[in-house]
Parts: sequence; structure tokens; C-alpha cells
Amino acid sequence: MAAILLATLGTCSLAQANNIDYEIDGQTYQGYYAAPQANSKGQVLLIHDWDGIDDYEKKRADMLAADGYATFAVDLYGKDVRPDKIEDKKAEVGKLYNDRDTMRQRIQAGLTQLRAHSGQQPTVVMGYCFGGGATLELARSGVDTDVVGYASFHGTLATPAGQSYPTDTAPILTLHGGADTAIPMQDVAALAETLESASVPYEIAVYSGAPHAFTVFDSARYQQTADEKSWAAFSDFLNEQFGK
Repeated sequence: MAAILLATLGTCSLAQANNIDYEIDGQTYQGYYAAPQANSKGQVLLIHDWDGIDDYEKKRADMLAADGYATFAVDLYGKDVRPDKIEDKKAEVGKLYNDRDTMRQRIQAGLTQLRAHSGQQPTVVMGYCFGGGATLELARSGVDTDVVGYASFHGTLATPAGQSYPTDTAPILTLHGGADTAIPMQDVAALAETLESASVPYEIAVYSGAPHAFTVFDSARYQQTADEKSWAAFSDFLNEQFGK
């Protein structure tokens, strides 16, 4: 197992938000923790897209904290590894797609950090694009019994050869753009068939005309209607999984 060290906190109050440095096997990572002002309604692990953690993930974590959920945006790349060129982004996600044990290990480290700051509460894991695929990777692992739900926003959906979903997997919410050319509808249908076969509870929402990465603010792909509807669906999902 990785040696997980407790984080060094930033200068902000834990009642607000902090960059969190932590280590896995001697390498430093930096996540982002956002805490609600009042008692937590539950906690969320947020997995970044192929850019790594940036202002987008931090804004989403802050939004979740404002809704009452303790949220940790986990770093799957390493501190200061924030690729901005397409080839570098492909290289970083390729490393983890080709070493899924390491991907799972780093997600588990994020869960450890979240619980170190928020306590051992039921958790929903969610992610965007690459992070959506990483979310489903954790779901297939079946290793974390305190996870009560998984959500993927325009994420990678294909099930790798040799993998499957345990029958006791927590509910899965998939939020997908109907005009997504990166993740075709065939993958959506295949995921539904896979989850049906495994008797895993799931819900899939497809938003007409929404391209890949339709939730990313201030981008050419952003579609407000799909973003708002998918966020509302996720909010309902959180309420259901946390029994609110």
C-alpha cells in the first residue's frame, strides 16, 4: 500500500477552502478541499479532467461545499503536473489508462485525504471527462464500501477487457451529451447493458445537442441548458444517496 501522509494545510480556514499537499510513495500531490459552513450533509470526491486540477474543479468543489457537501478534488497527476498541450494531456491520461492499479491507488489516496479532513462519512465519487472514466474505474474495483454513489459527467464509459462491475456496486449516474463525438452513443448503450447484466442500479441522462465537455464554463463547448440540467440531476442524486 502507498504511504499516505496527512496533508499540510494552506492558510485558509477549513470552514472555507484549502490547497492540500499530501504524499504517495514519496511523491507530492496537491488536491483541493472545500468545506461547508454548517454541518456536512455528506462528502464528495471530485476527480479532474485531463487538464489536472485547475480553477474549474475548484469552482465545482466550492459549489458543492456551498450546497452543504464536504468536497475534495483529488490530484491524480502530481503537484505542478498540469498539462496545457494536447499531447501532454494525452500522455498523462495514457499513463493511468495503462496502469489502472496506480489510478485506483491515487483515487484511494484522495478518499483518505477527504476522510482525514471531513471524517468517515458516506461518500459520492464523481468526475469530469477523464475523471468520469476514473470514477467508473473505482466503481469496478469494488474496494470501498463507504462509497454510496458514482457520477460521471461526459466521462469515458467503455469497460476495459477483463473488468466488470460487482453486483453490490453503489448506484451510478451517467450524464452525457447527445452530440458528444469523443464518447459515442454506442458506449452509452454498452454501459447500460453491462450494468443491467450486473444488476447495478443506474440512471443515464442524455442531453440533446450537448457536445463533449458541455459543462466547462467559458469554453466553446459549454452548453448552459445541459450544464444546468445535469447539475440539477446530480444534486438530486446526492440527496437520494445521502438520504436527504
